[in-house]
Order: sequence, then structure tokens, then C-alpha cells
Amino acid sequence: MKSRILIIGACGQIGTELTMALSKRFGKDKIVASDIREGNEMMMKSAHFELLDATDLEAVEDIVFRYKVDTVYLMAAMLSAIAERFPAKAWDLNMNSLFHILNLAKDKKVKKVFWPSSIAVFGETTPAQNTPQTTVMEPSTVYGISKQTGERWCEYYHTKYGVDVRSIRYPGLISYTTEPGGGTTDYAVDIYHRALKHGQYRCFLKEGTVLPMMYMDDAIKATIAIMDAPIDAIKIRSSYNLAAVSYAPEDVTTSIQKHIPEFEITYEPDFRQSIADTWPQSIDDSEARNDWGWSHSFGLEEITKTMLDNLRDRYTE
Repeated sequence: MKSRILIIGACGQIGTELTMALSKRFGKDKIVASDIREGNEMMMKSAHFELLDATDLEAVEDIVFRYKVDTVYLMAAMLSAIAERFPAKAWDLNMNSLFHILNLAKDKKVKKVFWPSSIAVFGETTPAQNTPQTTVMEPSTVYGISKQTGERWCEYYHTKYGVDVRSIRYPGLISYTTEPGGGTTDYAVDIYHRALKHGQYRCFLKEGTVLPMMYMDDAIKATIAIMDAPIDAIKIRSSYNLAAVSYAPEDVTTSIQKHIPEFEITYEPDFRQSIADTWPQSIDDSEARNDWGWSHSFGLEEITKTMLDNLRDRYTE
């Protein structure tokens, strides 16, 4: 492997752990991490690091040239809750950063691209149960609109120009390594911190809000697996459905109470509830499982135990 991998948005929730996983696999010298700010100590030690504005084409192209990059993971994005507050900025970041990388690939300056989509591409008219790979997609959020549009451009660039771009639709992601990044599913991370620190949690989604979730290790495994797959195995060039488990806030609460019996939850839904109400409750990801062998490892009980075990030291005096 003479050339290098570039991760754009390496300091985010997914980017941080993806950088460390790729560094462990290929070696620090083969990985270039970039973001508009520096990340945590572990991530910064795992790769070459470059400050980078993902919307600056000249700066992106300079890094690709200097480091002889042939593979790009474009993880930079403004997530759902924050994007609703800054719609123009979210569109600029989410769309222009993608165009920069797709055009570099079209011009044969990079060989392979990973770009993440999301369950936010779906909307109120999408079947909520066992959401099919191909279905009605009418997103009502800035984030969802940008992801649906990005999927169409990815497929277009593959069909029209032969760009080897690969994508998965992430569900809500759970990790103890980084803080929540402004997504509607962030309650499912924050609840563990609050359980250990305060013994109680005020949830911004209402009871009974079932959403698809996934532990970060599974998400990283899927991301690397789809990029490892032979080119002819990737039959979908928009984005693959991806699933692990689905649950509501009260399910997490019950799981936590097995370890912290006194833990309590209250519900005070805010604007994020209306976003969650447009998303699926469960996902059919059979095409990812059939095409490139995807399978998940973590259920809710495994997620809860892993989160509490790894966060406990932070809140123990």
C-alpha cells in the first residue's frame, strides 16, 4: 500500500474511531486525518493530522496531492439537530464537501470514496417498520434532504463517470469515546453519562419513540467491510440500508436499571421529537447482508454493559 487514506471530518463521532481503526490496520504512516479542529489525544496520535475546511477545494486537493491519497472517507457533516438551526451552513458543508471529493474521483485524482448517508433520508411517508432498501424518501429536515441529494449524486457519478463511491445509511450510533455531535439520536449516548453522573436523565424524546440504533464498533466494522468488498459486490451506489437493533428510551432505561437500579428517567420532548417522528423504527438491511456480508454483533444489553463499563471511571471519585 504505497498511497494513503484521507479521513475528512476525523474528529467527529464516527471519524475519531474510524481513524484509530484504520491506523491500527494499516499503520499510522498510511493515514491522514483532517478536520477543522483538532481531535482527542488518541486520535491525534493515530495519524498524520491536517487542519482542513472540507468546503475548501484547493486545500483538499493540496492534501490529496501532498500525501498521495488514493482513498477518501468523507465523514464531515453537520448533523440533524444543529443543521435545523443553521440550514444554509449545513447545506454548504454537507453538499459542497461531497462535490469536491466526487469531482476529484471523476478526474482520477483519487480511486475510491466512502460517503456516509443516514436514516434521515426517510420521511413520514416512508414505511416505518422494516423500511425497505428502495422506498418512498421524502425527508423533511435539512440534514435528510442533503443526504438524500448526496445519494443521488453518488449514484450519478458512478453511473456517468465510473466513480467507485460506496455508502451506507447509518442508524443512530452509540459510543463512549466521543461526545454526542448534535444528532437526534444523541439521547442514546447521553443517557449513559447522566445515569452514572446524576442517576437520572431528562429525555428530549418521548416514551415509545423507537429508532434504529447501532454500537459504534459495528458501524466501523461495516464501514471498513464495504470498502474492502470487491467492486463487483457493490450493487447499490446510492447508499445501503444498515441495521442492528431498534429500541425506545424506556428500553434503554430498563437495561441501565439492571446495573444501576436507582436510575430514573423523565420525558420533556423538544423540537427533536418532530424529527424522530419522521424516521423509521426498524430497517431492512438484507441487501447489505447479502451483497457484502454485513452482520452486527452488539444488541442492547451488550451496548449498555460496554457503555457503563467504559464510562464508569469518569464519574467515580
